[in-house]
Amino acid sequence: MEMNQKKDMIRLDNLSKHYGTKKAVDGISLTVKEGEMLALLGVNGAGKSTTIKMLSCLTKPSGGTAKVDGHDISKEQTLVKELVGVSTQDTAIARNLTVEENLNFMAGIYLDPKQYDKKKRRERVEEVLQDFKLDEVRKMKSSKLSGGWQRRLSIAMAMIGNPKVILLDEPTLGLDVLARRELWREIEKIKKNRTIILTTHYMEEAQELADKIAIMISGKIVMTGTLEELEEKTGQKGLENIFVSVAEGDRA
Repeated sequence: MEMNQKKDMIRLDNLSKHYGTKKAVDGISLTVKEGEMLALLGVNGAGKSTTIKMLSCLTKPSGGTAKVDGHDISKEQTLVKELVGVSTQDTAIARNLTVEENLNFMAGIYLDPKQYDKKKRRERVEEVLQDFKLDEVRKMKSSKLSGGWQRRLSIAMAMIGNPKVILLDEPTLGLDVLARRELWREIEKIKKNRTIILTTHYMEEAQELADKIAIMISGKIVMTGTLEELEEKTGQKGLENIFVSVAEGDRA
């Protein structure tokens, strides 16, 4: 089935989040198809993380709607949470637990005991340890891991329940260039048959990983499309030039 024939796995319609008079997310609308990776690109404070928090049911919208696989994030939170795995910007791992203990903890939360007995849960944890090359640090306290290993563990924890949708909020924030490239390879591996939203302010990251890019400025999505489509719309070559031209035009 071609990409444009696939169903909408994520759909936002005029979604907004206000904190007092501040419009963190200001009436955004977009769709992400099944099996597609969307990069939500913007500078710090653009509203990217707030959007992720709403989609993962961590915060309630002030207005508009959003659905994940047809389920409303405000009215069907339990169903949405079953579909979504999220790796947050602040790397929400239990620092006093080992790598393996963190994964075991998440397996106990996200794996249905009717389908996963203790043996199958252990097998799933082992599978994720191997997939993310975490075996060599499995017994290390998470607090002792480098930033790159912590980010890798965070994504592995998001994957433990085999979610249909993955939300990655600034997954390579603060990493050096080698650790960032290594994590890109891990993200590439999990793309198959999953729908992913990745927030980033790294132009190269969005250009390298995403099928489609949405540019977010001051709480609004101002342009969406493939890199080629964005180049055609703006007359610019390369994502950095596109972003600068759009941002400067938005301020004009």
